[in-house]
Amino acid sequence: MEDPKIVAERIISNVETVIIGKSHELRLAVTALLCGGHMLISDVPGVGKTMLARAISVSTGCSFSRIQFTPDLLPSDVTGVSIYNQKSGDFEFRPGPIISQVVLADEINRATPKTQSALLEAMEERQVTVDGVTHKMPAPFLVLATQNPIEYEGTFPLPEAQLDRFILRMNLGYPSPTDEVLVLDQQQTAHPIESCRQVTDPNEIVQLQRAVREIYVDPLIKQYIVQVANATREHEAVHLGASPRGSIALFRTAQAKALLEGRDFVTPDDVKDLAVPTLAHRIIVSPGARVKGVTETDVVVQCLSRVPVPGARARV
Repeated sequence: MEDPKIVAERIISNVETVIIGKSHELRLAVTALLCGGHMLISDVPGVGKTMLARAISVSTGCSFSRIQFTPDLLPSDVTGVSIYNQKSGDFEFRPGPIISQVVLADEINRATPKTQSALLEAMEERQVTVDGVTHKMPAPFLVLATQNPIEYEGTFPLPEAQLDRFILRMNLGYPSPTDEVLVLDQQQTAHPIESCRQVTDPNEIVQLQRAVREIYVDPLIKQYIVQVANATREHEAVHLGASPRGSIALFRTAQAKALLEGRDFVTPDDVKDLAVPTLAHRIIVSPGARVKGVTETDVVVQCLSRVPVPGARARV
């Protein structure tokens, strides 16, 4: 396999032909892909959430499916169903849209909690169980879920167990006026997704995910990660802090960031840069603090300022 950084940069550059002016956000998306995790995009309609998922799918050569979450969506509509075949006399499994390599869970908070829970096993254990039979997910497997944080009518807030399974949460945000003009220019005759090309393949993505796990993390950095996560649990404004899964997520995303920057080791700055997108959505601020305007992001930033940063030392 060629240099992992070159492959990752090629994916980012290719997706940038579709999503204009969002280099930082695209790096977060590729970070989630390299970690083998899932990403939640919470933003207003029309900023490119769906196109981001499609561009990643095309760039990596992965199969793509979209699930439009609605209140009447059933768990079997997500996972699949067993249908009786009269000719063979057996039940045949018809896979649902979740069994794909890149899955867009569009407006996930519009489905009922019962349907949302159909994603839990797939996202964490990379499998779905239908009628007692377990079906493995393809590799790589990435769920990109979107939700509109503005409209609350007809929505069901994601439970903590669901939020905790997303390795990252981010906002795309509006483009700058200059970038928005470029978007108009691009789409004058055709949508750029139509000319987006494949620059790698699923097997190479799996190799990149293995390479991420080989990135060296010093014991002092590991302690720093745990101390930051523990600080969120002890923060005076927090009702529920980051879970151990949050520590693992911060550990893994820091490794992926190091790989994206061409390093074979993690630095404290990697941890600090990814603490907010990795931990903030796992935190529940107490009602009293929320009334005072304290947000999950504020809590993580304060925790970073309170935890001492480990110093550099020579690697053995």
